[in-house]
Parts: sequence; C-alpha cells; structure tokens
Amino acid sequence: MSGNAIEIEGLRKTYAASGNQPPKEALKGVDLEIPAGSIFGLLGPNGAGKSTLINILAGLVLKTSGKVRIWGFDQDVNPRQSRAAIGVMPQELNMDPFFTPRAALEVQAGLYGVPRRNRRTEEILQMIGLEDKAEAYARSLSGGMRRRLLLGKALVHSPQILVLDEPTAGVDIELRQMLWTNVRRLNEEEGMTIILTTHYLEEAEEMCDEIAIINHGEVIARDTTEALIGRMDAKTLVIHPEGEVPEDFAPPPGVEMERRRGGALAFTYRRSEIATGAVLEEVRHAGLRMRDVATEEPDLEDVFVELTSKKGAAA
Repeated sequence: MSGNAIEIEGLRKTYAASGNQPPKEALKGVDLEIPAGSIFGLLGPNGAGKSTLINILAGLVLKTSGKVRIWGFDQDVNPRQSRAAIGVMPQELNMDPFFTPRAALEVQAGLYGVPRRNRRTEEILQMIGLEDKAEAYARSLSGGMRRRLLLGKALVHSPQILVLDEPTAGVDIELRQMLWTNVRRLNEEEGMTIILTTHYLEEAEEMCDEIAIINHGEVIARDTTEALIGRMDAKTLVIHPEGEVPEDFAPPPGVEMERRRGGALAFTYRRSEIATGAVLEEVRHAGLRMRDVATEEPDLEDVFVELTSKKGAAA
C-alpha cells in the first residue's frame, strides 16, 4: 500500500431519472487522496455529494465510473477486503430497538466474520461509555447513547479507516468531548485514519490535519487546514479609539470600515494590496488616539463561505 488510506480517481455517480426529475449527476469526476494516519475533513453544503461519496466508500452505493482504492484494495477487484478496511458511523440512528448494546456489537462483529476469540465487545463498550447499559434494549437508550453505539458498531472489526458522518449533530457537549477524546486516541495510539464530515466548521478546524471541500459534485479545494485558511487574503484591524470618532471620518481607499458596538472601528482590507501600517497611519493622521488595537484573522468558515459561494455563482 502507498502512503494513502484512500485513493479516488475520476469518480462519477449519476442517479437515474425518477418521475419528472431528470438524471442527477451527484459526483462529477472526483479525484482525491486521503493520507494514511490523518484526520481528514470532508466538507460541503447540503446536496454537495458528500453522502454519495461516503456511501460509495462503504459499498452501499454503486459508482457509475471511476476508481476507488481503500487501504490498497481496488473496490472492483477486492470488494470484501476494501469494505473490511473501513468502518462507518452513519448520521442516521438506525439500529434494532430490541437488541442490547452487547448483542448489537456481537451481531455486527459476526457479520464481518470476526472470530469470537478476537472480538473486542467489552473493550468497545467501555470505550463508548455503555458498559453499564450493556444489557439494556436499544429502544430504551437516549439519543446520545444510541450515537455512541453507532460508533461502537463501526469499530467492531478493527478497521484501518473510520468514517464519521456528522457525528456530533444535535448532541450535548459531554458526548461531543467523549467522541473527540476517543477519536484522537484511535488516531494517535492505533494510527487509525479518520474521515470526518461536519457542519460545525470550528470542529473541523480544530480536529482535521487536511480538508477537502466538495460543492456540486466536485472537489473545489483540498489542502492542509492551515493552508486553506491562509488562502484568505482579507484581514480585519479593530481599533478602540479614545473619545468620539467624527462622523465624517472615512477610511483610506480600498479599506472597508464598520462601526461596532462600544465605539470600536473595524477596518477590513486585502493584505496583498494594503499594509497594516498604512491603515494605522491614516487613523493617526485623522487625529484619533488609539486605546487598543487588535487583528482578526480569517477562519475556516470564511474560507468555506467564499469558496462555495463562488462555485455556486459560477454554476
């Protein structure tokens, strides 16, 4: 196997026409490599193609064309091995309400052909914090407990790759912290590759080494999290002046000014075109005394909005 956990080449998926709806091209020739051992973010607006891509990786949806290799196994040549290399924690809370957590993990392990002597049921129950609920029917579990059980089911066959599809949507802070503690441990101690989809962009920014952004079935950006944020040229300088600011005060050309609550002035400009010193000099020249100065750098949400809005406008 190369240094990549997943390699995707020219992946296309077209859903057939249904009723009055024409055929829909959900994926339009996606090329993507996900490094082994990384925590990789897969981001995009609703309907962008993320779920289709994940379901193809999991073997739940058949691709129209293209190549998919999972842990070195070609999905067309070695479908069983490629499926065994990946575990998926789905977004939907789908489980048998009459199974206990222990039984659910045992059945899932059996479906993957894990011998009884190699099963990690007790270890997984402890990891996901359900050891005291091991014999309770799934229908009696809270929503957060059911989501923990989904994580456990994804781990029963000790996959090299774990896909988390919106894992913290609608969950409380305690569960979110428990989940990320486990994810970091799996990644750092066991070298597991983690693929994360989430609408919480601050979560992706904190957790992910690298990120791909998908929109309208295409990968529109893929880089390290730091480099993606570095693409944003905008910078905001926030000045807290002493005393009142004249109503006729105007920023220099190319700088947008916002008057904020408490009297602060926020100047936004392009770093490649205007130096911060030029903005400060203009403020001094206007006779304003500065009590405090701070800068605001772009975050992943800024990058996401700019890239997806540009793509949407182009489409």
